[in-house]
Amino acid sequence: MKAIILAGGQGLRLRPLTNDKPKAMVSINGKPIAEIQLNWLIKNIKLDQIIFSCGHKGEILENHFEHEYQGVPINYVIEEEPLGTGGAVRNTILDLDKDEDILIMNGDIITNMNLSNMIEWHSFTQTMVTMLVVPYRSPFGVVHVDKLRNIRKFEEKPEFKDVWINGGVYLVQAKRLKKFLPERGDIERETFPRLVDYGEISAFPYYGFWRVVDSIKDLKEVEKEIIEIESTL
Repeated sequence: MKAIILAGGQGLRLRPLTNDKPKAMVSINGKPIAEIQLNWLIKNIKLDQIIFSCGHKGEILENHFEHEYQGVPINYVIEEEPLGTGGAVRNTILDLDKDEDILIMNGDIITNMNLSNMIEWHSFTQTMVTMLVVPYRSPFGVVHVDKLRNIRKFEEKPEFKDVWINGGVYLVQAKRLKKFLPERGDIERETFPRLVDYGEISAFPYYGFWRVVDSIKDLKEVEKEIIEIESTL
């Protein structure tokens, strides 16, 4: 299986850390996000190839990993100008002719999910896209108020088990997906809503460790949390 990592974002909310490097090269406890992702992928599935879709400072990523990691070939597709996530995926799979499933993930996701379970579900559903979904985690503390307006409890950044968000990891039937991808634009806004109408997206729910590293605050929190689950990555 091929894996595409979308690493083209500028990481504006991680500045100044991203002034001289792409977001994927920002370190978590001394290890780049991209390296944590590659270790997770290789641990979970047999990979034929890893493709980084790069933009901002993509040469830093290429200089670090070069063209192989733990025996898996690595290629780089460099955007001359920002294409959005949909354009980036289209640009990366445009020349694929055979029917094959491909894993796509955002370059700022850290998780210890067992990928083989998601692959099994994708094979069973036969939908064009299987999307990892995770419970919504409030960025704020929640105040519980009763009918008399008395405060009964404070809950710090709870997860809502029945409210789901896009987890940024997808298994896709690449050849079928190509015609739904924009030349420029985001896959989340332009492709996925169209596929919903065709019943071509299935969800793979996951309640375990999942974090997105999108800001300095996220980074500091993940650095603390990841120590406890590092052996599972």
